[in-house]
Amino acid sequence: MTEIAMRKVRKSYGRTEIVHGVDLEIRQGEFIVVLGPSGCGKSTLLRMVAGLEEITSGEIAIGGTVVNRLEPRQRGCAMVFQNYALYPHMTVAGNIGYALKVARVPKAERQARVLKVATSLGLETMLDRKPAALSGGQRQRVAMGRAMIREPKVFLFDEPLSNLDARLRVQMRAEIRRLHQRLGTTSIFVTHDQVEAMTLADRLVVMNQGRVEQVGTPSAVFTTPATRFVAGFIGSPPMNLLDGEVEADGAFVFAGRHRIALAGSASQALRGQKLTLGVRPEAIAIGPPDTPGSLQATVDFVEDLGTGRIVQTDLDGMPFAVAIADARSLSPGQPVGLSVPPDAAHLFSRESGLRLDGATAEPARILAA
Repeated sequence: MTEIAMRKVRKSYGRTEIVHGVDLEIRQGEFIVVLGPSGCGKSTLLRMVAGLEEITSGEIAIGGTVVNRLEPRQRGCAMVFQNYALYPHMTVAGNIGYALKVARVPKAERQARVLKVATSLGLETMLDRKPAALSGGQRQRVAMGRAMIREPKVFLFDEPLSNLDARLRVQMRAEIRRLHQRLGTTSIFVTHDQVEAMTLADRLVVMNQGRVEQVGTPSAVFTTPATRFVAGFIGSPPMNLLDGEVEADGAFVFAGRHRIALAGSASQALRGQKLTLGVRPEAIAIGPPDTPGSLQATVDFVEDLGTGRIVQTDLDGMPFAVAIADARSLSPGQPVGLSVPPDAAHLFSRESGLRLDGATAEPARILAA
């Protein structure tokens, strides 16, 4: 049974529509990450599931029950916010167990459940501390414990790691993933950080300007982006995107003179069409400027990431990124040849932004994988 179903969900403030008809089904026990830039409507969507925002139109069902008119406390959801929102005058134990105290759960049972939750989060030695005596990561774990102790049907995470430093973010990502593996609770996690999204998600929901651009596994979204937006948003660095057209000989031509060979089926079906070609930096080979069939570029600068190098090149005034393992032989201003394998090209409609099926020259929208 589908745990959460959203059908034509819309949200408007006056005449301004923020969320445009979202359709989404989340399976029981699934960890869904909603990813998108600031202002795309992802947090608004989450708050509508929680009942903190009223739905303008459409329907949300949790566990088969339509919850549009239910109060937040009746929906079986527990939410973890970007702001920890802990009670500063209460101890860790007091914060975690507050919901049980309000519900008048007997003290002995309450203490036992607080200890169990705190132990699962590594907080059992900190139960007597106040929030001011905790690190950022520890405070976030307390906030998670406060949600866990309610034993909800659904966990909702609204950018919970945004206030943490880089090291704590890595640590907390691992803890959240382990928590989900242990509890198996259906979870929706909202973020603008694609590293968080790719490492946590069973499936990704990529949003842009209030619309769902693509739904799929992290691998599927990365390797087969459904739209130009997804192609340019997912990946670090993102996909190189070039506007041009397919000439009579089947080659993609851009900036008037640069040519990229296309795979056979694409070159036949797309002749004469203006489109956008995308290629991942990892798929490009870099070599001498006289390499046959290569694009002639100049090294701008090299980014050393420790585990690899990103070579930023200049291609007739256009930035073009290449990811390689070793760039010690390259220096700024050096001319190079960039080779793009024909099967590495991703093609998108210039008009709609949708991915093109090279065999038919028709848009091939991928909304689930």
